[in-house]
Amino acid sequence: QLQLVESGGGLVQPGGSLRLSCAASGFTFSYYAIYWFRQAPGKDREGVSCISSSGGRTNYADSVKGRFTISRDNAKNTAYLQMNSLKPEDTAVYYCAKGRYASCLALAVGSIASWGQGTQVTVSS
Repeated sequence: QLQLVESGGGLVQPGGSLRLSCAASGFTFSYYAIYWFRQAPGKDREGVSCISSSGGRTNYADSVKGRFTISRDNAKNTAYLQMNSLKPEDTAVYYCAKGRYASCLALAVGSIASWGQGTQVTVSS
């Protein structure tokens, strides 16, 4: 059974850092792109970043470019999102997602085959 399990969320002060992890099982992790999305209360789910199956290509939303870094370890079936210089507007539930293909497509929900359950990130003083 396919599973994507996020961890690493929590409360952090503005300017701080967090690293999210996404542990995958039930499919051949190294064959698929992995995405991170987020959803703030009352807002649509927003694509944050994508990494291709090999890790050779990455995409970022303009709102996080230069602050967030996506990575993956195919030997550990795990993807990561390193978040630095966090802002209150980064507060959201963050979701890991399996793409439909090896390459990154648009940062949109239509690119997604399966979702994790999400982890809360709160940026507040």
